[in-house]
Amino acid sequence: MPDDTTYPLAEAVRAAYHAGEDDETMEPLVCVDTTGQPIGRISDGDYVIFYDIRGEREIELTEAFVARDFPHFLREPITTQWATMTEYHPDLNVRVAFPPLGAVHNTLSETVGKAGLRHVKIVESEKGVHLSHFLNGRNNEPFPGEERRIVPSLEFAGYLPPPEMRADAVASATIEALRDPTMDLLIVNWANVDVIGHSEDREAIKQAVSMVDAQLGRVIEVAKEMKVTALVTADHGTVEKWYYPDGTIDTGHTDSPVPFVLVAPHLPGVGVRDGGSLVDVAPTVLDLLGIEKPAAMTGKSLTVGRTDRRDKSGRVAVLILDGWGARDDAWGNLILEAQTPVMDTLQATYPSTRIEAAGEAVGLPNTVPGRPGKTVGNSEVGHMHLGAGRIVPSDRLRIEWAIADGSFFENPAFRWAMEGARRDGTRLHLLGIISFYSSHGSVEHLKALLHMARQIGVQEVYVHGMLGRRGEKPESGAIYVGDIEAECERLGLGQFVSLIGRFWSLDREYNWDRIEKSYRWLVHGEGRPVSREK
Repeated sequence: MPDDTTYPLAEAVRAAYHAGEDDETMEPLVCVDTTGQPIGRISDGDYVIFYDIRGEREIELTEAFVARDFPHFLREPITTQWATMTEYHPDLNVRVAFPPLGAVHNTLSETVGKAGLRHVKIVESEKGVHLSHFLNGRNNEPFPGEERRIVPSLEFAGYLPPPEMRADAVASATIEALRDPTMDLLIVNWANVDVIGHSEDREAIKQAVSMVDAQLGRVIEVAKEMKVTALVTADHGTVEKWYYPDGTIDTGHTDSPVPFVLVAPHLPGVGVRDGGSLVDVAPTVLDLLGIEKPAAMTGKSLTVGRTDRRDKSGRVAVLILDGWGARDDAWGNLILEAQTPVMDTLQATYPSTRIEAAGEAVGLPNTVPGRPGKTVGNSEVGHMHLGAGRIVPSDRLRIEWAIADGSFFENPAFRWAMEGARRDGTRLHLLGIISFYSSHGSVEHLKALLHMARQIGVQEVYVHGMLGRRGEKPESGAIYVGDIEAECERLGLGQFVSLIGRFWSLDREYNWDRIEKSYRWLVHGEGRPVSREK
Protein backbone atom coordinates (compact mmCIF):
# COMPACT_ATOMS: atom_id res chain seq x y z
CA MET A 1 0.00 0.00 0.00
CA PRO A 2 1.47 3.38 -0.98
CA ASP A 3 2.13 6.31 1.26
CA ASP A 4 -1.12 8.10 0.44
CA THR A 5 0.13 11.42 1.82
CA THR A 6 2.15 11.86 -1.40
CA TYR A 7 -0.95 11.89 -3.59
CA PRO A 8 -3.07 15.03 -3.97
CA LEU A 9 -6.58 13.58 -3.79
CA ALA A 10 -5.65 11.32 -0.88
CA GLU A 11 -4.18 14.35 0.92
CA ALA A 12 -7.42 16.24 0.32
CA VAL A 13 -9.45 13.37 1.81
CA ARG A 14 -7.25 13.31 4.88
CA ALA A 15 -7.61 17.08 5.24
CA ALA A 16 -11.39 16.65 5.08
CA TYR A 17 -11.20 14.10 7.88
CA HIS A 18 -9.22 16.53 10.00
CA ALA A 19 -11.84 19.21 9.30
CA GLY A 20 -14.52 16.95 10.78
CA GLU A 21 -15.98 15.38 7.64
CA ASP A 22 -16.60 11.67 7.29
CA ASP A 23 -16.60 9.33 4.32
CA GLU A 24 -20.35 8.95 3.92
CA THR A 25 -21.21 12.67 3.73
CA MET A 26 -17.94 14.07 2.40
CA GLU A 27 -18.45 17.13 0.24
CA PRO A 28 -17.29 16.71 -3.37
CA LEU A 29 -13.62 17.10 -4.19
CA VAL A 30 -12.52 17.98 -7.73
CA CYS A 31 -9.01 18.06 -9.14
CA VAL A 32 -8.15 21.20 -11.08
CA ASP A 33 -5.38 22.19 -13.48
CA THR A 34 -2.94 25.07 -13.07
CA THR A 35 -5.58 27.54 -14.27
CA GLY A 36 -8.14 26.30 -11.73
CA GLN A 37 -10.29 24.49 -14.28
CA PRO A 38 -11.75 21.09 -13.27
CA ILE A 39 -10.09 18.09 -14.88
CA GLY A 40 -11.86 15.15 -16.52
CA ARG A 41 -15.50 16.17 -16.44
CA ILE A 42 -18.10 13.93 -18.10
CA SER A 43 -18.84 15.58 -21.46
CA ASP A 44 -20.78 15.02 -24.66
CA GLY A 45 -19.81 11.77 -26.39
CA ASP A 46 -17.92 10.31 -23.43
CA TYR A 47 -18.20 6.71 -22.26
CA VAL A 48 -18.82 5.78 -18.63
CA ILE A 49 -18.43 2.46 -16.81
CA PHE A 50 -20.29 2.45 -13.48
CA TYR A 51 -18.50 -0.45 -11.81
CA ASP A 52 -20.67 -0.79 -8.71
CA ILE A 53 -22.61 -3.96 -7.99
CA ARG A 54 -25.95 -4.39 -6.19
CA GLY A 55 -27.60 -1.51 -8.03
CA GLU A 56 -30.58 -0.36 -5.99
CA ARG A 57 -28.63 2.75 -4.89
CA GLU A 58 -27.09 3.28 -8.32
CA ILE A 59 -30.31 3.61 -10.32
CA GLU A 60 -31.00 7.29 -9.70
CA LEU A 61 -27.58 8.64 -10.68
CA THR A 62 -27.50 6.47 -13.80
CA GLU A 63 -31.00 7.63 -14.76
CA ALA A 64 -29.88 11.26 -14.44
CA PHE A 65 -27.49 10.67 -17.35
CA VAL A 66 -29.24 8.14 -19.59
CA ALA A 67 -32.99 8.76 -19.23
CA ARG A 68 -34.58 10.44 -22.24
CA ASP A 69 -37.31 12.11 -20.19
CA PHE A 70 -36.04 13.38 -16.87
CA PRO A 71 -38.20 15.84 -14.90
CA HIS A 72 -36.27 16.01 -11.64
CA PHE A 73 -33.72 18.75 -12.42
CA LEU A 74 -32.19 20.52 -15.41
CA ARG A 75 -29.42 18.65 -17.20
CA GLU A 76 -26.83 19.65 -19.74
CA PRO A 77 -27.65 18.84 -23.41
CA ILE A 78 -25.02 16.10 -23.56
CA THR A 79 -25.19 12.48 -24.67
CA THR A 80 -23.09 9.89 -22.87
CA GLN A 81 -22.74 6.15 -23.37
CA TRP A 82 -22.95 3.98 -20.24
CA ALA A 83 -22.03 0.46 -19.23
CA THR A 84 -22.79 -0.86 -15.76
CA MET A 85 -21.20 -3.73 -13.91
CA THR A 86 -24.57 -5.34 -13.14
CA GLU A 87 -28.16 -4.60 -14.09
CA TYR A 88 -29.41 -1.75 -11.93
CA HIS A 89 -32.82 -1.64 -13.60
CA PRO A 90 -34.01 -3.34 -16.82
CA ASP A 91 -35.35 -0.05 -18.25
CA LEU A 92 -32.04 1.84 -18.10
CA ASN A 93 -30.45 2.51 -21.50
CA VAL A 94 -27.05 0.98 -20.70
CA ARG A 95 -24.87 -2.00 -21.60
CA VAL A 96 -24.62 -4.49 -18.73
CA ALA A 97 -21.37 -6.38 -18.16
CA PHE A 98 -22.79 -9.06 -15.90
CA PRO A 99 -26.49 -9.40 -16.71
CA PRO A 100 -28.65 -11.14 -14.14
CA LEU A 101 -28.74 -14.89 -14.39
CA GLY A 102 -32.45 -14.37 -14.62
CA ALA A 103 -35.14 -14.07 -12.05
CA VAL A 104 -35.17 -16.79 -9.44
CA HIS A 105 -38.39 -18.73 -9.87
CA ASN A 106 -40.37 -20.83 -7.41
CA THR A 107 -39.53 -18.51 -4.53
CA LEU A 108 -41.43 -18.39 -1.26
CA SER A 109 -43.85 -15.68 -2.42
CA GLU A 110 -44.48 -17.32 -5.78
CA THR A 111 -45.09 -20.72 -4.19
CA VAL A 112 -47.46 -19.34 -1.56
CA GLY A 113 -49.37 -17.49 -4.27
CA LYS A 114 -49.69 -20.63 -6.41
CA ALA A 115 -51.15 -22.40 -3.39
CA GLY A 116 -53.92 -19.83 -3.30
CA LEU A 117 -52.89 -18.29 0.02
CA ARG A 118 -52.70 -14.62 0.92
CA HIS A 119 -49.56 -13.03 2.29
CA VAL A 120 -48.47 -9.54 3.23
CA LYS A 121 -45.06 -7.85 3.43
CA ILE A 122 -44.63 -5.03 5.93
CA VAL A 123 -41.51 -2.85 5.92
CA GLU A 124 -40.28 0.73 5.99
CA SER A 125 -39.68 2.27 2.58
CA GLU A 126 -35.95 2.35 3.44
CA LYS A 127 -35.96 -1.43 2.97
CA GLY A 128 -38.95 -1.77 0.65
CA VAL A 129 -36.89 -3.07 -2.26
CA HIS A 130 -35.55 -5.90 -0.13
CA LEU A 131 -38.93 -7.36 0.77
CA SER A 132 -40.17 -6.95 -2.79
CA HIS A 133 -37.51 -7.21 -5.51
CA PHE A 134 -34.90 -9.27 -3.67
CA LEU A 135 -37.11 -11.52 -1.54
CA ASN A 136 -39.09 -12.28 -4.71
CA GLY A 137 -35.98 -13.45 -6.56
CA ARG A 138 -35.48 -10.19 -8.49
CA ASN A 139 -39.13 -10.08 -9.54
CA ASN A 140 -40.57 -6.60 -9.07
CA GLU A 141 -44.25 -7.36 -9.49
CA PRO A 142 -46.28 -8.89 -6.65
CA PHE A 143 -47.34 -12.50 -7.06
CA PRO A 144 -51.00 -13.52 -6.79
CA GLY A 145 -52.19 -13.12 -3.23
CA GLU A 146 -49.23 -10.88 -2.29
CA GLU A 147 -49.86 -7.53 -0.63
CA ARG A 148 -47.24 -4.92 0.26
CA ARG A 149 -47.69 -2.45 3.08
CA ILE A 150 -44.81 0.00 2.87
CA VAL A 151 -44.46 2.33 5.85
CA PRO A 152 -42.96 5.66 4.68
CA SER A 153 -39.58 6.25 6.32
CA LEU A 154 -39.10 9.45 8.31
CA GLU A 155 -37.94 12.67 6.72
CA PHE A 156 -34.78 13.76 8.49
CA ALA A 157 -31.82 16.08 8.14
CA GLY A 158 -28.36 14.60 7.76
CA TYR A 159 -27.22 11.08 7.06
CA LEU A 160 -28.92 8.99 9.75
CA PRO A 161 -32.56 8.91 10.88
CA PRO A 162 -33.42 8.82 14.60
CA PRO A 163 -32.85 5.38 16.18
CA GLU A 164 -36.55 4.62 16.53
CA MET A 165 -37.18 5.13 12.78
CA ARG A 166 -40.72 3.80 12.11
CA ALA A 167 -40.41 0.61 14.14
CA ASP A 168 -43.65 1.29 16.01
CA ALA A 169 -45.59 1.83 12.78
CA VAL A 170 -44.20 -1.41 11.34
CA ALA A 171 -45.30 -3.23 14.50
CA SER A 172 -48.77 -1.66 14.40
CA ALA A 173 -49.24 -2.64 10.75
CA THR A 174 -48.10 -6.16 11.62
CA ILE A 175 -50.56 -6.42 14.51
CA GLU A 176 -53.36 -5.33 12.22
CA ALA A 177 -52.41 -8.06 9.73
CA LEU A 178 -52.13 -10.67 12.50
CA ARG A 179 -55.70 -9.95 13.51
CA ASP A 180 -56.87 -10.60 9.95
CA PRO A 181 -57.56 -14.36 9.88
CA THR A 182 -57.54 -14.41 6.06
CA MET A 183 -53.85 -13.43 5.94
CA ASP A 184 -51.95 -16.73 5.86
CA LEU A 185 -48.36 -15.45 5.85
CA LEU A 186 -46.75 -12.25 7.10
CA ILE A 187 -43.18 -11.24 6.24
CA VAL A 188 -41.99 -8.28 8.30
CA ASN A 189 -38.75 -6.31 8.38
CA TRP A 190 -37.49 -3.89 11.04
CA ALA A 191 -34.63 -1.89 9.50
CA ASN A 192 -33.31 -0.04 12.57
CA VAL A 193 -30.34 -2.20 13.59
CA ASP A 194 -28.86 -2.29 10.09
CA VAL A 195 -29.47 1.37 9.23
CA ILE A 196 -28.33 2.88 12.55
CA GLY A 197 -25.63 0.23 12.91
CA HIS A 198 -23.66 1.82 10.07
CA SER A 199 -22.86 4.77 12.33
CA GLU A 200 -20.31 5.30 15.08
CA ASP A 201 -22.97 6.40 17.56
CA ARG A 202 -22.91 3.69 20.22
CA GLU A 203 -25.90 4.98 22.18
CA ALA A 204 -28.01 5.46 19.05
CA ILE A 205 -27.26 1.90 17.99
CA LYS A 206 -28.21 0.50 21.39
CA GLN A 207 -31.44 2.51 21.29
CA ALA A 208 -32.19 1.09 17.84
CA VAL A 209 -31.62 -2.47 19.07
CA SER A 210 -33.84 -1.92 22.11
CA MET A 211 -36.56 -0.31 20.01
CA VAL A 212 -36.72 -3.30 17.67
CA ASP A 213 -36.78 -5.64 20.66
CA ALA A 214 -39.70 -3.74 22.23
CA GLN A 215 -41.73 -3.67 19.01
CA LEU A 216 -41.01 -7.35 18.44
CA GLY A 217 -42.52 -7.97 21.88
CA ARG A 218 -45.75 -6.22 20.88
CA VAL A 219 -46.03 -8.39 17.79
CA ILE A 220 -45.17 -11.67 19.51
CA GLU A 221 -47.92 -11.23 22.09
CA VAL A 222 -50.55 -10.85 19.36
CA ALA A 223 -49.08 -13.72 17.33
CA LYS A 224 -49.44 -16.01 20.34
CA GLU A 225 -52.96 -14.76 20.97
CA MET A 226 -53.93 -15.48 17.35
CA LYS A 227 -52.04 -18.81 17.28
CA VAL A 228 -49.78 -17.63 14.46
CA THR A 229 -46.40 -19.35 14.33
CA ALA A 230 -43.69 -16.67 14.54
CA LEU A 231 -40.23 -17.25 13.07
CA VAL A 232 -37.78 -14.62 14.37
CA THR A 233 -34.58 -14.27 12.36
CA ALA A 234 -32.35 -11.78 10.49
CA ASP A 235 -30.73 -11.31 7.09
CA HIS A 236 -27.15 -10.65 8.25
CA GLY A 237 -25.18 -9.37 11.22
CA THR A 238 -23.94 -5.84 11.91
CA VAL A 239 -23.46 -4.49 15.43
CA GLU A 240 -22.77 -7.71 17.29
CA LYS A 241 -19.19 -7.32 16.01
CA TRP A 242 -18.67 -3.56 16.22
CA TYR A 243 -14.90 -3.63 16.57
CA TYR A 244 -12.08 -4.75 14.38
CA PRO A 245 -9.49 -6.90 16.22
CA ASP A 246 -7.39 -3.76 16.85
CA GLY A 247 -10.29 -2.02 18.59
CA THR A 248 -11.25 0.43 15.84
CA ILE A 249 -14.95 0.65 14.99
CA ASP A 250 -16.31 -1.54 12.21
CA THR A 251 -19.46 0.08 10.79
CA GLY A 252 -20.04 -2.63 8.20
CA HIS A 253 -21.79 -5.95 8.03
CA THR A 254 -20.34 -9.10 9.59
CA ASP A 255 -19.84 -12.77 8.85
CA SER A 256 -21.72 -13.84 11.99
CA PRO A 257 -24.66 -16.24 11.94
CA VAL A 258 -28.10 -14.89 12.81
CA PRO A 259 -30.68 -16.08 15.32
CA PHE A 260 -33.61 -18.28 14.40
CA VAL A 261 -36.38 -18.68 16.98
CA LEU A 262 -39.63 -20.60 16.55
CA VAL A 263 -42.38 -19.14 18.72
CA ALA A 264 -45.36 -21.50 18.56
CA PRO A 265 -46.72 -22.54 21.96
CA HIS A 266 -49.77 -23.90 20.11
CA LEU A 267 -47.52 -26.51 18.43
CA PRO A 268 -46.20 -28.60 21.32
CA GLY A 269 -43.35 -30.94 20.50
CA VAL A 270 -42.13 -29.02 17.46
CA GLY A 271 -38.52 -27.85 17.69
CA VAL A 272 -35.70 -26.66 15.44
CA ARG A 273 -32.53 -28.34 14.26
CA ASP A 274 -29.00 -26.96 14.23
CA GLY A 275 -26.79 -26.45 11.21
CA GLY A 276 -29.01 -24.40 8.93
CA SER A 277 -28.65 -21.27 6.85
CA LEU A 278 -30.87 -18.59 5.36
CA VAL A 279 -31.81 -20.93 2.50
CA ASP A 280 -33.66 -23.12 5.00
CA VAL A 281 -36.12 -20.44 6.07
CA ALA A 282 -38.42 -20.61 3.02
CA PRO A 283 -38.73 -24.42 3.20
CA THR A 284 -39.52 -24.04 6.90
CA VAL A 285 -42.35 -21.61 6.16
CA LEU A 286 -43.79 -23.89 3.48
CA ASP A 287 -43.55 -26.86 5.82
CA LEU A 288 -45.50 -25.01 8.51
CA LEU A 289 -48.10 -23.88 5.97
CA GLY A 290 -48.52 -27.42 4.68
CA ILE A 291 -47.29 -26.54 1.18
CA GLU A 292 -44.95 -28.86 -0.69
CA LYS A 293 -41.71 -27.09 -1.47
CA PRO A 294 -40.67 -26.77 -5.14
CA ALA A 295 -37.95 -29.09 -6.39
CA ALA A 296 -35.74 -26.02 -7.03
CA MET A 297 -35.61 -25.31 -3.28
CA THR A 298 -32.65 -27.28 -2.03
CA GLY A 299 -32.96 -25.88 1.51
CA LYS A 300 -34.53 -28.05 4.19
CA SER A 301 -37.03 -27.23 6.88
CA LEU A 302 -35.50 -26.24 10.19
CA THR A 303 -38.36 -27.79 12.15
CA VAL A 304 -38.10 -31.16 13.89
CA GLY A 305 -40.33 -33.12 16.21
CA ARG A 306 -43.86 -34.34 16.25
CA THR A 307 -44.97 -33.50 12.74
CA ASP A 308 -48.27 -35.28 13.27
CA ARG A 309 -49.17 -32.57 15.79
CA ARG A 310 -48.25 -29.74 13.47
CA ASP A 311 -51.16 -27.49 12.52
CA LYS A 312 -50.83 -27.63 8.74
CA SER A 313 -53.64 -25.13 8.23
CA GLY A 314 -52.04 -22.60 10.56
CA ARG A 315 -50.64 -19.17 9.80
CA VAL A 316 -47.00 -18.06 9.87
CA ALA A 317 -45.21 -14.74 10.48
CA VAL A 318 -41.56 -14.31 9.46
CA LEU A 319 -40.11 -11.47 11.57
CA ILE A 320 -36.80 -10.18 10.16
CA LEU A 321 -34.64 -8.14 12.52
CA ASP A 322 -32.47 -6.60 9.82
CA GLY A 323 -28.78 -6.61 10.83
CA TRP A 324 -29.25 -8.55 14.09
CA GLY A 325 -26.29 -10.95 14.24
CA ALA A 326 -25.61 -13.64 16.84
CA ARG A 327 -22.30 -13.73 18.72
CA ASP A 328 -21.41 -14.84 22.27
CA ASP A 329 -18.31 -12.70 22.81
CA ALA A 330 -19.29 -9.55 24.71
CA TRP A 331 -16.39 -7.44 23.42
CA GLY A 332 -17.77 -4.93 20.94
CA ASN A 333 -21.16 -6.66 20.95
CA LEU A 334 -23.79 -3.93 20.98
CA ILE A 335 -26.60 -6.48 20.79
CA LEU A 336 -25.52 -7.76 24.20
CA GLU A 337 -24.96 -4.24 25.51
CA ALA A 338 -28.50 -3.12 24.60
CA GLN A 339 -31.61 -3.87 26.61
CA THR A 340 -33.26 -6.82 24.83
CA PRO A 341 -35.60 -8.53 27.31
CA VAL A 342 -37.90 -9.82 24.58
CA MET A 343 -35.24 -11.61 22.51
CA ASP A 344 -33.53 -12.83 25.67
CA THR A 345 -36.79 -14.43 26.84
CA LEU A 346 -37.69 -15.84 23.43
CA GLN A 347 -34.32 -17.54 23.00
CA ALA A 348 -34.45 -18.95 26.53
CA THR A 349 -38.06 -20.14 26.29
CA TYR A 350 -38.67 -21.33 22.74
CA PRO A 351 -36.79 -23.58 20.28
CA SER A 352 -33.92 -21.59 18.80
CA THR A 353 -30.70 -21.98 16.87
CA ARG A 354 -28.32 -19.93 14.72
CA ILE A 355 -28.19 -20.05 10.95
CA GLU A 356 -25.45 -19.03 8.53
CA ALA A 357 -25.86 -15.72 6.70
CA ALA A 358 -22.46 -15.11 5.08
CA GLY A 359 -19.95 -16.72 2.71
CA GLU A 360 -20.76 -19.62 0.44
CA ALA A 361 -23.88 -20.45 2.45
CA VAL A 362 -25.47 -17.43 0.74
CA GLY A 363 -23.62 -17.47 -2.59
CA LEU A 364 -20.69 -15.26 -1.56
CA PRO A 365 -16.95 -16.05 -1.60
CA ASN A 366 -15.79 -18.00 1.43
CA THR A 367 -12.49 -16.14 1.51
CA VAL A 368 -11.65 -12.45 1.32
CA PRO A 369 -8.28 -11.54 -0.25
CA GLY A 370 -5.95 -10.16 2.41
CA ARG A 371 -8.45 -10.50 5.25
CA PRO A 372 -9.49 -13.30 7.60
CA GLY A 373 -12.97 -14.76 7.45
CA LYS A 374 -15.63 -15.28 4.83
CA THR A 375 -17.38 -12.57 2.82
CA VAL A 376 -19.82 -10.71 5.06
CA GLY A 377 -23.53 -10.89 4.41
CA ASN A 378 -25.67 -8.01 3.22
CA SER A 379 -29.34 -7.11 2.91
CA GLU A 380 -29.64 -7.87 -0.80
CA VAL A 381 -28.12 -11.32 -0.51
CA GLY A 382 -29.82 -12.03 2.80
CA HIS A 383 -33.34 -11.31 1.58
CA MET A 384 -32.67 -13.08 -1.72
CA HIS A 385 -31.78 -16.28 0.12
CA LEU A 386 -34.58 -15.96 2.67
CA GLY A 387 -37.00 -16.07 -0.25
CA ALA A 388 -35.17 -18.35 -2.69
CA GLY A 389 -34.69 -21.41 -0.49
CA ARG A 390 -31.52 -22.29 -2.38
CA ILE A 391 -28.02 -20.87 -2.94
CA VAL A 392 -27.95 -18.16 -5.64
CA PRO A 393 -24.42 -17.27 -6.86
CA SER A 394 -23.85 -13.57 -6.21
CA ASP A 395 -22.71 -11.03 -8.77
CA ARG A 396 -19.56 -10.52 -6.72
CA LEU A 397 -18.69 -14.20 -6.98
CA ARG A 398 -19.31 -14.18 -10.74
CA ILE A 399 -17.09 -11.09 -11.18
CA GLU A 400 -14.26 -12.58 -9.15
CA TRP A 401 -14.46 -15.83 -11.12
CA ALA A 402 -14.25 -13.76 -14.35
CA ILE A 403 -11.18 -11.84 -13.17
CA ALA A 404 -9.52 -15.09 -12.15
CA ASP A 405 -10.15 -16.89 -15.45
CA GLY A 406 -9.50 -13.82 -17.63
CA SER A 407 -12.98 -13.57 -19.16
CA PHE A 408 -13.46 -10.22 -17.38
CA PHE A 409 -10.98 -8.66 -19.80
CA GLU A 410 -12.99 -9.86 -22.82
CA ASN A 411 -16.35 -8.74 -21.47
CA PRO A 412 -18.41 -7.33 -24.39
CA ALA A 413 -19.87 -4.41 -22.41
CA PHE A 414 -16.46 -3.27 -21.17
CA ARG A 415 -14.92 -3.70 -24.62
CA TRP A 416 -17.78 -1.71 -26.19
CA ALA A 417 -17.11 1.24 -23.88
CA MET A 418 -13.33 1.14 -24.06
CA GLU A 419 -13.05 0.51 -27.79
CA GLY A 420 -15.74 3.15 -28.38
CA ALA A 421 -13.77 5.77 -26.44
CA ARG A 422 -10.58 4.87 -28.32
CA ARG A 423 -12.32 4.86 -31.73
CA ASP A 424 -14.26 8.09 -31.18
CA GLY A 425 -11.38 9.96 -29.59
CA THR A 426 -13.50 10.61 -26.50
CA ARG A 427 -12.89 9.88 -22.86
CA LEU A 428 -13.56 6.91 -20.61
CA HIS A 429 -14.83 7.51 -17.08
CA LEU A 430 -14.72 4.87 -14.35
CA LEU A 431 -17.29 5.64 -11.65
CA GLY A 432 -17.95 3.78 -8.42
CA ILE A 433 -17.32 2.99 -4.78
CA ILE A 434 -13.80 3.32 -3.39
CA SER A 435 -13.67 0.52 -0.87
CA PHE A 436 -11.77 -2.70 -0.39
CA TYR A 437 -14.83 -4.89 -0.01
CA SER A 438 -18.04 -2.87 0.14
CA SER A 439 -21.24 -4.70 -0.74
CA HIS A 440 -21.45 -2.15 -3.59
CA GLY A 441 -18.09 -3.04 -5.08
CA SER A 442 -14.34 -3.16 -4.71
CA VAL A 443 -11.27 -1.21 -5.75
CA GLU A 444 -9.99 -4.54 -7.09
CA HIS A 445 -12.70 -4.37 -9.77
CA LEU A 446 -11.61 -0.81 -10.56
CA LYS A 447 -7.99 -1.91 -10.88
CA ALA A 448 -9.00 -4.66 -13.27
CA LEU A 449 -10.78 -2.08 -15.44
CA LEU A 450 -7.73 0.19 -15.43
CA HIS A 451 -5.54 -2.72 -16.57
CA MET A 452 -8.02 -3.56 -19.31
CA ALA A 453 -8.14 0.07 -20.51
CA ARG A 454 -4.36 0.05 -20.80
CA GLN A 455 -4.43 -3.19 -22.81
CA ILE A 456 -7.00 -1.76 -25.22
CA GLY A 457 -5.16 1.53 -25.55
CA VAL A 458 -7.71 4.04 -24.29
CA GLN A 459 -6.03 7.45 -24.31
CA GLU A 460 -7.95 9.38 -21.64
CA VAL A 461 -9.26 7.63 -18.52
CA TYR A 462 -10.70 9.40 -15.49
CA VAL A 463 -11.73 7.91 -12.16
CA HIS A 464 -14.59 9.37 -10.11
CA GLY A 465 -14.96 7.79 -6.69
CA MET A 466 -17.54 7.53 -3.94
CA LEU A 467 -16.53 7.05 -0.33
CA GLY A 468 -18.42 5.08 2.28
CA ARG A 469 -17.30 4.06 5.74
CA ARG A 470 -19.40 0.90 6.02
CA GLY A 471 -17.14 -1.99 6.89
CA GLU A 472 -13.98 0.12 6.74
CA LYS A 473 -11.60 1.35 9.39
CA PRO A 474 -11.47 5.08 10.26
CA GLU A 475 -9.80 7.17 7.57
CA SER A 476 -9.26 4.13 5.34
CA GLY A 477 -10.80 6.06 2.44
CA ALA A 478 -7.63 8.15 2.10
CA ILE A 479 -5.57 4.96 1.89
CA TYR A 480 -7.71 3.49 -0.90
CA VAL A 481 -7.70 6.78 -2.81
CA GLY A 482 -3.92 6.93 -2.59
CA ASP A 483 -3.76 3.29 -3.70
CA ILE A 484 -5.72 4.07 -6.87
CA GLU A 485 -3.68 7.23 -7.55
CA ALA A 486 -0.55 5.11 -7.24
CA GLU A 487 -1.99 2.43 -9.54
CA CYS A 488 -2.73 5.03 -12.23
CA GLU A 489 0.82 6.35 -11.89
CA ARG A 490 2.27 2.85 -12.12
CA LEU A 491 0.21 1.99 -15.21
CA GLY A 492 0.91 5.34 -16.85
CA LEU A 493 -2.81 5.58 -17.52
CA GLY A 494 -5.72 7.34 -15.90
CA GLN A 495 -6.20 10.11 -13.37
CA PHE A 496 -8.24 9.97 -10.19
CA VAL A 497 -9.95 13.33 -10.56
CA SER A 498 -12.93 13.56 -8.20
CA LEU A 499 -14.50 12.14 -5.08
CA ILE A 500 -17.78 12.42 -3.17
CA GLY A 501 -19.45 10.87 -0.12
CA ARG A 502 -21.89 8.11 -1.08
CA PHE A 503 -24.67 9.86 0.86
CA TRP A 504 -24.97 12.24 -2.10
CA SER A 505 -24.55 9.83 -4.99
CA LEU A 506 -26.00 6.49 -3.85
CA ASP A 507 -29.50 7.45 -2.85
CA ARG A 508 -32.56 5.21 -3.12
CA GLU A 509 -35.26 7.39 -1.57
CA TYR A 510 -35.67 9.77 -4.55
CA ASN A 511 -33.83 12.63 -2.90
CA TRP A 512 -33.19 14.27 -6.24
CA ASP A 513 -31.41 17.22 -4.67
CA ARG A 514 -28.60 14.84 -3.68
CA ILE A 515 -28.46 13.35 -7.16
CA GLU A 516 -28.38 16.82 -8.71
CA LYS A 517 -25.41 17.67 -6.49
CA SER A 518 -23.66 14.51 -7.73
CA TYR A 519 -24.55 15.27 -11.35
CA ARG A 520 -23.12 18.77 -11.12
CA TRP A 521 -20.01 17.36 -9.45
CA LEU A 522 -19.44 15.01 -12.39
CA VAL A 523 -20.41 17.35 -15.24
CA HIS A 524 -19.55 20.84 -14.00
CA GLY A 525 -16.82 20.01 -11.51
CA GLU A 526 -18.64 21.65 -8.61
CA GLY A 527 -16.75 20.92 -5.41
CA ARG A 528 -13.68 21.89 -3.41
CA PRO A 529 -10.75 22.29 -5.81
CA VAL A 530 -7.73 20.03 -5.41
CA SER A 531 -4.49 20.89 -7.17
CA ARG A 532 -2.87 18.00 -9.06
CA GLU A 533 0.54 19.24 -8.05
CA LYS A 534 2.16 17.00 -5.40
